[in-house]
Amino acid sequence: MSADAPIADDPTTGAPIDLRLLPRSATVAGGRLQLGGCDVAGLAATFGTPLYLYDEGELRARCREYADAFGAGAVSYAGKAFLCTAMAKLVAEQGLNLDVATGGELHVALRAGFPPARIVFHGNNKAEAELRTALEFGVGRIVADSFDELDRLEALVADGWPAPRVMVRVTPGVEAHTHEYIATGADDSKFGFTVANGAAREAALRVAKSDALGFAGFHCHIGSQILVLESFAVAAAIVAELAAEVARDAGTAVDEINLGGGLGVPYTTDDLDAPSIAEFAAVLRDAYATACLGTGLDPAPALTIEAGRSIAAPAGITLYTVGTIKTIPGVRTYVAVDGGMSDNPRPATYGAAYEAFLPARSDATRPHAVTVAGKHCEQGDLLVRDAHLPADVAVGDVLATPVTGAYGYSMASNYNLVPRPAVVFVHNGDARVVVRRETLDDLLARDRVESEGD
Repeated sequence: MSADAPIADDPTTGAPIDLRLLPRSATVAGGRLQLGGCDVAGLAATFGTPLYLYDEGELRARCREYADAFGAGAVSYAGKAFLCTAMAKLVAEQGLNLDVATGGELHVALRAGFPPARIVFHGNNKAEAELRTALEFGVGRIVADSFDELDRLEALVADGWPAPRVMVRVTPGVEAHTHEYIATGADDSKFGFTVANGAAREAALRVAKSDALGFAGFHCHIGSQILVLESFAVAAAIVAELAAEVARDAGTAVDEINLGGGLGVPYTTDDLDAPSIAEFAAVLRDAYATACLGTGLDPAPALTIEAGRSIAAPAGITLYTVGTIKTIPGVRTYVAVDGGMSDNPRPATYGAAYEAFLPARSDATRPHAVTVAGKHCEQGDLLVRDAHLPADVAVGDVLATPVTGAYGYSMASNYNLVPRPAVVFVHNGDARVVVRRETLDDLLARDRVESEGD
């Protein structure tokens, strides 16, 4: 279908929202959706819209699935997917480690009381100040991404800062079968040291032989929203071979190989056959064991992974209020809501697909073909281009998009000076605000407002 071609109403199709796209606590009573024992449309009335809504039980259940599959100490939650102090505390309580990618994410983790020794610090351009903070608080592992970063770390240790445990991030040249903007393991990548040109080996040997740095192993991340599990097997073989070579040449053991994450999730009913966490774990463990055996790595380094989207995304939905409905005969119907690309930039950035429904009429058929648009001054501000809604959708209805728990809040902006939404956790019939809604005055908090007469 052409990106500009409208979809047509079809009274014979447009099934109600498939509950498999929602957290496992989802039930429908009298047509109204309940999540975590709370009435969803009622939450919109209580807390306002747009609203990020998370099922806390689903977040915890997904953390437990990963812990059961790999061992809690072998799993890091990738904070870039969704992070606030409440989420950091939840991850700590579930026994997982925490992956941060900037000084800001590190600051939130530390303020939440997350154990520094269980933090893994990523980032392709860490500033000296960020590295100093990591060393000061005893961050467990720093994932080095460039020779410049190794220079900075060695200089900091020479100045008296504690010696860190360092992992070397490698780019194995693997096709991840995902959008080019979220593919991170190809040779042409801003991330890590390339295996094919020898840079990864050089960096690892430098760390392994350094008096200032402790060599912890390798890190590899090939991309995000990956649905083809064979890509991970290819990456495992490449990194294991590199590890065996470095272990031999440096005369040292390789403690750990982190094969990253990136497991995809179903965003629409077309993706419901996406691999489960258990399937991902089985493929990765088997591929890793085979790779280590084939290269003679003995003992095999510990296998660790990171997971963000596949924990956070399915646990969240975003709520909006319909503000206008505009039908252009022969073209399409636009249903405009009170949010948009400022609270979910993925459709505009990646062409990401979502579904839409009305939580107060969750069991209603959805024969009406529409495009759900945001309120921003961009024609590309389209949240769901090919959506289906009930035929009686009206101004004032609460509209929901499911599977928005990852890369909504974390990528939100104040474009057009729109305040960012609140974040609410629901669990066992209770709802609590974990991040308050921004106010208009918040938009001026960093603005140097001149008083009259100045």
